[in-house]
Amino acid sequence: MEQKAKTRRFGIDPATGRLHLGIVETPLPRSKTGRIVIGAGLVGGGVLGFLPVLGFWMVPVGLLVLSQDLNFVRRGRRRVTLWWARRRQGRRG
Repeated sequence: MEQKAKTRRFGIDPATGRLHLGIVETPLPRSKTGRIVIGAGLVGGGVLGFLPVLGFWMVPVGLLVLSQDLNFVRRGRRRVTLWWARRRQGRRG
């Protein structure tokens, strides 16, 4: 039997509704309101990242969750993704 290798993916899988961060998967609420509350909470906690327990890593994760439901956040995420891909492509060749 073949074992399926874990691939590193980033984003929300539309089929399962799970958040993929590398090889880590986390379920998200099915409701739009629940995802917005979690995303806003992560961004808010990330802004307070200088405090113990909270961290600045929470801001990009919160924006990733918010990009599922908010168009203006999705457009920003797409711009950053394209910029990053062009940057990597320019360095390779």
